[in-house]
Amino acid sequence: MLKLKQVVGAALVDSLAAPTKMLAARRTAPEEFAGMWEFPGGKVEPGETCEEGLHRELQEELGVMVRLGAEIAGPGEQGWPLNARAAMRVWLAEVTDGTPAPLEDHDELRWVTLDAEELHALAWIPADLPIVSALLEAARRA
Repeated sequence: MLKLKQVVGAALVDSLAAPTKMLAARRTAPEEFAGMWEFPGGKVEPGETCEEGLHRELQEELGVMVRLGAEIAGPGEQGWPLNARAAMRVWLAEVTDGTPAPLEDHDELRWVTLDAEELHALAWIPADLPIVSALLEAARRA
């Protein structure tokens, strides 16, 4: 099987123990995704583990340090398919230091209730929609 570019993302929640809200980030680029919402994160660099890459990306993009919780397991070994060349692994995460700010790649951050109606009211990047659904299902089970 062809190895895809590994991307990582965070479902940044208000509490790992009892999550009620999640931080959504609105993209500024590329043009086809500008104005759409996503899970913050990015590409894993050579030599990094997925977890190390996610910590680095969240510090660069949002200016925060986090504690990682459970992974929102995707359908494949590399997580959730984004396109023909990339897949994303996503973890629940909680801020341990800093206040999230849109430092890179985003123009707005929004805390949204873990509620299907509120989450689906946002214009998500299409590849992230199955992850949103999986997150809601995990929240219902918790």
